[in-house]
Amino acid sequence: MAEAKIGIIGGSGLYKMEDMGEIEEVKITTPFGEPSDVIILGDLEGMRVAFLPRHGKGHRISPGELPVKANIYALKFLGVERIISVSAVGSLKEEVQPLDLVVPEQLIDCTQGRDSTFFTNGIVAHIAFAEPFCPVLSQVLFEAATEAGAKVHKGGIYLAIEGPQFSTKAESQLYRAWGADVIGMTALPEAKLAREAEICYTTLAFVTDYDCWHPSYELVTTEMILTNLEKSVDTAKRILKLTIPSIPQKRNCPCATALKNAIATSPEYVSDRAKEDLAPLIGKYLTKGQNAS
Repeated sequence: MAEAKIGIIGGSGLYKMEDMGEIEEVKITTPFGEPSDVIILGDLEGMRVAFLPRHGKGHRISPGELPVKANIYALKFLGVERIISVSAVGSLKEEVQPLDLVVPEQLIDCTQGRDSTFFTNGIVAHIAFAEPFCPVLSQVLFEAATEAGAKVHKGGIYLAIEGPQFSTKAESQLYRAWGADVIGMTALPEAKLAREAEICYTTLAFVTDYDCWHPSYELVTTEMILTNLEKSVDTAKRILKLTIPSIPQKRNCPCATALKNAIATSPEYVSDRAKEDLAPLIGKYLTKGQNAS
């Protein structure tokens, strides 16, 4: 099986990377079903990259129906150690304007009932998630966006809602009162599952609108979002091409060892099925008998 160290999850508007060479399509079936689409492996800026369109080709999958566990598992299976997620968001701050970019540093989870952990059915793990985005990868992404000439904001809070409907005005004002900077539908549970898989994760968020709180932009429409996304796709591709060669080869961030001492279940109580299904995530720890004391 071919491998790639870097994964790109393309959001709304970003369904392919034309500059990838030596293309190979990989179809993977995971213990959690099939990913959103076939994964495209290719060479980009001297690195082997795995590209996955989050919503599938043609934007077929709604945010709440995304097979996120299958997506993250498949990327882990291919050897991915870092994921750059590209997504569309609305702004909750006056100074964060449509067509700006944001590399957020925090998350608020307002999704409802999404399957957000690999650790169920007899195995328990508690990962640290205080810093949900990889600080190293986020810094590299921010510097690349700056070099690309984009207007980019570093930091801030990404609030994730269930969707697919947009917010009410009351909700939008509430989220602003909480101090959130942008609002989207896809960073969770991606970020949680990536951390459980010990994959560095960051988001390049493209601002398409002011949600519905802004008095001059009281209505968010799909047409508005897609129009602004179309303007941003080329910028996203340029930033990704600058980011990839700048990523350090060695990982020194906490993401790389997120499961160390996080598995609470004693190895002898972990079922053979769980050991098999989660082998790409937990195999090295159960082999060594490492678990929480």
